[in-house]
Amino acid sequence: MAGMRGRQTVRDMVLSMALIGAVVAGVYMFIPHDDKADPIKAVDYRVELLTARRAAPYPVAAPEGLAKEWKPTSVSYSRAEDDAWHLGFLDPDGEYVAVEQSTAPPEKYIAKVSQEARETDKTQQVAGETWKRWEGPKYDALVREDKGSTTVITGTASPERLAEMVAALEARRK
Repeated sequence: MAGMRGRQTVRDMVLSMALIGAVVAGVYMFIPHDDKADPIKAVDYRVELLTARRAAPYPVAAPEGLAKEWKPTSVSYSRAEDDAWHLGFLDPDGEYVAVEQSTAPPEKYIAKVSQEARETDKTQQVAGETWKRWEGPKYDALVREDKGSTTVITGTASPERLAEMVAALEARRK
């Protein structure tokens, strides 16, 4: 009798697992899913931009007129962290580009937001302004220090894409 009971328990467990597998397969078949969908959602940064422009002690930079292929992916402003403004994008090639601004001491701030890039002797003229080139193992950057703030355009994108972002920047206060 005990042997028969053990076989029934195993048989019941196998049947239960088969039933659960069939239910899971059915649910998978009927729930829509798009394997080609882009998992990174675009963010609307207009409200944060207006807030930062009202609160920051420097003209806050954001791009205007970029092609629609540029996708904004992240935005933040922190008054408590040296008035740090961040606006992240994916460029048309799928590479990352970020606009970073802060009143923090430049050397530490630039190293932090550029993932430890180092200053080079190179400069680049973009839209009539001189930007310092920084290069690193992960990110490169274009850097401009203004009176009281530092602007860093950084990311994995090509130097041409970083310059394209710089050229589109409009720095304003509200």
